[in-house]
Amino acid sequence: MRAWLLGMMLASAGSSAMAAEQVQTGAPTPALTTDATAQAATPPVEAAGTLTLAKVFGSPDLSGTQPRALKLSPDGTLLTYLRNRADEKERFDLWATDTRTGAERMLVDSKAVGSGAELSEAEKMQRERTRIGGSKGIVAYDWAPDGKAILVPLDGDLYLAGLDGNVRRLTNTPGGQLNPVVSPAGGYVSFVRDQNLWAQPLNGGEAKALTTGGGGTVHWGEAEFVAQEEMDRRTGYWWSPNDRLVAVEKFDEEPVHVATRAAIGATGTRVYEQRYPAAGTPNVLVELYIMKPDGTGQVKVNLGAEPDIYLARVDWMPDGSGLLVQRQTRDQKRIDILRVDPATGRSTILFSEKSGVKSWTNLTDAYRVMKDGSLIWRSERSGYGHLYRFAAGKWTPLTKGEWVVTDLIGVDETKGRVFFAGTKDDVLEQQLYAVDIAKPNQITRLTERGFTNSGSMDGTASRLIVQRSSPTQPPQVYLADAAGQRVSWIAENAVNEAHPWFPYAAGQAATTFGTIEAADGTDLHWTMVAPKMEPGKRYPVFFQHYGGPGSQTVTRGWKGPLPQYLAQQGWIFFMLDNRGSPNRGKAFEDHLYHAMGSVEVADQLKGAEYLKTLPFVEPTKIATYGWSYGGYMSLKMLEKTPGVYAAAVAGAPVTNWELYDSHYTERYMGDPRIDGAAYAASAAIADASKIRDPLLLIHGMADDNVFLDNSTAFAAEMQRTATPFEMMFYPGNTHRVGGPGVSQHLWGTIMAFLNRTVRDRPEALPVPAVSSMPTPAPTAADSEGK
Repeated sequence: MRAWLLGMMLASAGSSAMAAEQVQTGAPTPALTTDATAQAATPPVEAAGTLTLAKVFGSPDLSGTQPRALKLSPDGTLLTYLRNRADEKERFDLWATDTRTGAERMLVDSKAVGSGAELSEAEKMQRERTRIGGSKGIVAYDWAPDGKAILVPLDGDLYLAGLDGNVRRLTNTPGGQLNPVVSPAGGYVSFVRDQNLWAQPLNGGEAKALTTGGGGTVHWGEAEFVAQEEMDRRTGYWWSPNDRLVAVEKFDEEPVHVATRAAIGATGTRVYEQRYPAAGTPNVLVELYIMKPDGTGQVKVNLGAEPDIYLARVDWMPDGSGLLVQRQTRDQKRIDILRVDPATGRSTILFSEKSGVKSWTNLTDAYRVMKDGSLIWRSERSGYGHLYRFAAGKWTPLTKGEWVVTDLIGVDETKGRVFFAGTKDDVLEQQLYAVDIAKPNQITRLTERGFTNSGSMDGTASRLIVQRSSPTQPPQVYLADAAGQRVSWIAENAVNEAHPWFPYAAGQAATTFGTIEAADGTDLHWTMVAPKMEPGKRYPVFFQHYGGPGSQTVTRGWKGPLPQYLAQQGWIFFMLDNRGSPNRGKAFEDHLYHAMGSVEVADQLKGAEYLKTLPFVEPTKIATYGWSYGGYMSLKMLEKTPGVYAAAVAGAPVTNWELYDSHYTERYMGDPRIDGAAYAASAAIADASKIRDPLLLIHGMADDNVFLDNSTAFAAEMQRTATPFEMMFYPGNTHRVGGPGVSQHLWGTIMAFLNRTVRDRPEALPVPAVSSMPTPAPTAADSEGK
């Protein structure tokens, strides 16, 4: 589930975040949405500066240019990236900017080069796992180490693009190629085909299989479902730095439960026998081998006596002398870091990360193996995620305090300087920082306050690529030196007369921030976008939530045009991060341990209670919306706090956590065979009949992550108990419901439902006259906007 945080709202509406989550008068009825909804979804005639759903979800992207996958060439003279088209914002081409002159050009035109072939089901599923299921054209690429060519996967095949504009096709086979890369020394292009690992000499020659026996339930070189979906591990093979060896995962799905999944489309239904490891059921059997580039000399790695483990991370030592493997226990309370001898496969434990009794271990990519054999490592052992240096069995903290390091950006080993992202200055603003290994905790901020930032660096950490945004500034990208000084803009994305957001910028509603207290006194952060207010008038609230672990929704970053559209439609947009969300320390997260559907519901209730104290909020017209975990929350909020919310929208909800995957669910809820009471308390289906407020249930009918079974089981219980609700299911759509036309229909449906059941419903309370509107923040709030 990871980070389906803002649903279809932000991903489809032009947010900088690449997470894609994402109807009638009177009482709701237990029927499919009628034609009246579709008519209501038709956009009105557009006035100057007035947002419509057609504009919000159409092309060009109102947020402007948002390049992806930024990389510096090996010699640093080119910066490459994927850019979407103005006339087709979900299609990406490969571009390059000369870092010396600023000149930019398209390197590969996806329409001119691509075949247009349909992707294999395996590649479609991989794209779903990386949240780019709706993207077309070029979605990834890899520089050759000599900087003379770029490997470009496109429409299921592989191409080699030269810097002169020439593009050579490397493969032309049915079924496609997965996980393609150029090996570190540039000797090979490797990929997975027909569930085996293949390698092809980069300078020409035939591709050869390194492994055999792949097929059926056996896979070589791939990452299993939960590794992709929950562990942020996308591949199943790793080249040594000198191309001499490659470590290859082999997994067997034979023990995994077969879930019959119907992908219901507009013109027919495909039935898939998907191996889906639900909570409490067997996982794949994982093995790791080391072999030569021709597949010979295979050595099996000793992963320990317990087979029911997770292969979390695999990394080579910089000199290729050893392999570091992160082995996570099935209960996710311990991560062992193993050093492996590639000649024998023998492994020894370097150290372990262990959780508290009512907690779990979080995986991270914020670590770096150093040339001297030491390790820069992010650990939560202090209660907050911080960087340490591990050398000769000794731990040296590089950062500390009641804030968190969110990412490791780069390491300059020559100067002994470490670059990272974190929340030292403000939990709502991720900034980039640097610290010297020799001077722990003497931290220098490299980026500007008022923006939420992310970054990446070249291999020597000499230059920095900064991506940033604010509530009033759509995403920008610039190149900086190691001191954080901007060298040049990559995508300034200035909101000037040429920018698609310019017609709406002058009327942009302010974004306001503040805090309220949870029941235990903890501060909970909220954000609000309100319409232009009239004295004495009360407004309905669009209360969006996620609520689950792993996703912080309240930040000082760009949220896309949809909150502004809602404000223009007379809604107050509101979000609150409850206990259980990240970046506030481990104790803040651990509130969800064996308790999903409890503390987060209570904290969102605090948000609703706060809203009802504001003189400009209509207390009987607070509607709530969520997708994925947020959809689950919508159901629990109606079940546990009836009458608080005027209506709810539940998108792609989990309704029974025993139906969701093992790695995610067991991390927080334990094993259902042991912790059955926690699962029973968290489920949404048993209490479905307690819902008394209007509900709209939405789901993609080809969802391979949160299966449609979750919503059909819930709908059946609502129908069995004669409990009114409404629903809209989307044929052919997965966990991401969106795309041209579909996004507009989805949000037209949502808004028609909420306008009818909430906004346009007659007032329930008299409106007191007030002479002026107070600021919506009784605590130390601040606001940004025009």
